[in-house]
Amino acid sequence: MKRVSSGDGKRVSGHFTQGPTPATSLPPQLPYPDGWFAVAFTPELTPGTVLTRPLQGEDVVLYRLRDGRLRAVRPHCPHLGAHLGRGTVEGDDLVCPFHRFAFGPDGRCTRTSYGTPPPAAAVTHLAVREANDTVFVWRHHDGRAPFWELPDWHMLGDLPSHCDTWEMPGHAQDAVENAVDFGHFTALHRWSDSQRAVPVDFDGRAFRLSMRTRERVPLFGEVALEVDVEACGLSRLHVCTRMPRLGLRTCAMIAPTMIAPSRFQVRQTIRIAAAEPARLPAPLARWVSRTAARLLRGPAIRANAAFVAEDFPIWDSKRYVSPPRLAQGDGPVGPFRRWTRQFYPPDAVGVPAPQSGAARPESEVTA
Repeated sequence: MKRVSSGDGKRVSGHFTQGPTPATSLPPQLPYPDGWFAVAFTPELTPGTVLTRPLQGEDVVLYRLRDGRLRAVRPHCPHLGAHLGRGTVEGDDLVCPFHRFAFGPDGRCTRTSYGTPPPAAAVTHLAVREANDTVFVWRHHDGRAPFWELPDWHMLGDLPSHCDTWEMPGHAQDAVENAVDFGHFTALHRWSDSQRAVPVDFDGRAFRLSMRTRERVPLFGEVALEVDVEACGLSRLHVCTRMPRLGLRTCAMIAPTMIAPSRFQVRQTIRIAAAEPARLPAPLARWVSRTAARLLRGPAIRANAAFVAEDFPIWDSKRYVSPPRLAQGDGPVGPFRRWTRQFYPPDAVGVPAPQSGAARPESEVTA
């Protein structure tokens, strides 16, 4: 509580909001995008576990069969509507918590708890995939089945992935747009001497970019940093970094998912590896590399989380401006926004019109 004085000098008491209004309090400016969206990490779904996760305003219920395959279903039992996320898995059957009706791997009801024939009922399956230690579910605005697949990007080193999840107001597109917003890397993240190795390549449902920059590292000062990014839809970024001077590499997958009209979650898996010293015998070089990776894993993960978190207060309260008033040095935000058009309904408001005719060259100041 904060006390203030009114104009006539009287004391006024009450609760007062400090800082910007969260994006969840603003009218939604972009619809839900289409595609594959991260809802869990692979280690969370052991056999017998039932998970409920939010996805675009609805719940999704996840479980794993005994042979390792995943199932994702709509959350309510077709019998009398109980939430299946409160149910259990018995063998390969998902069992409703209300009347204990069981549903097999194909979704059909296999038995009741009464000893009577099961009704002609089935749960609704959703398309689900696993890639890079992460579970993705397909959603499309008009219910279309998947018409493209997830690339299974390489995973670095032999140490297990570190997994994080964050939730905040905003829109998932902001997290992906950050990759092409080159201006913010200097202004917000304090990178210096940043240069693009090649123009950003927008290709179908993917885009790719490479950057060379410098980052300040404790005890070492400024060191050269090489960054390669690949995106798949508005739901996945693969970010690989190299610090040649330190012999350190990281490989992260960043996966933003809309859970409500102005709220999203970001899941990240990250791995690190250290270079093998060239002058040492191979067995000793491997031991040194693995030992260095284990020692550097904690500091590298904490530094990465701190870097990513610098964007959170921005996403938390920013408004989607369309068209943006871009300037030289922003990066290819305009081409990026035209590329995003394919992931939204045809009548989406505030999304740039689809690009027609021949491919347009990258431009930093058109949208």
